[in-house]
Amino acid sequence: MRHGRAGYRLGRKTAHRTSTLRNLAAGLFEHGQIVTTIPKAKAVQPMIEKIITAAKSGTLADRRRIIAKLGGDRLGFDWLYLPKKASDAEQEAVQKLRDQTTPFFDLPESSQVERNRYGELRKAPKLVKHIFDRVAPRFADRQGGYTRIVKLGRHRIGDGTELCVLQFVGAEDGAEISGQRSTRRKTADKRREYAASLKKA
Repeated sequence: MRHGRAGYRLGRKTAHRTSTLRNLAAGLFEHGQIVTTIPKAKAVQPMIEKIITAAKSGTLADRRRIIAKLGGDRLGFDWLYLPKKASDAEQEAVQKLRDQTTPFFDLPESSQVERNRYGELRKAPKLVKHIFDRVAPRFADRQGGYTRIVKLGRHRIGDGTELCVLQFVGAEDGAEISGQRSTRRKTADKRREYAASLKKA
């Protein structure tokens, strides 16, 4: 019996599980949505909800609490920027990705991101500041339920586990929606067609 073992273990030791949840939360705050497995999404969802609720108050104590929960403040927004000496093909690929992607949050200007000569991120906006300035104000009039889990109907190739999208409420029309109809919807449509054919007969 699992007495006193609340929460998802995710098949990891404590330190590994904590690191996984912190990285998932940071990825969600940075990108607005992430694709992950259903157990991981359900495990990180309460952590994200508590972080946003604490950020809505905006006190220094809450800021320190969030930094501790995320394992320290970190540089964000590394995903759409290139090194200074990027080739033309790399620049075109990133520009195409920028055009296709409609992130939930307004990303900072590229002038705020600096890299060293090796292409490593040297200066970028801090993630906790982004949470307080951009994420929390969007949910000022909402009393919880800031995230949602959307099942994609796809399975991972390696182990066949079901994938889902964890996203903030308000980003319903993003590219994460698979476009496939659910089994329940297909069954309902078949029943409706069958009932219509019986009425005609």
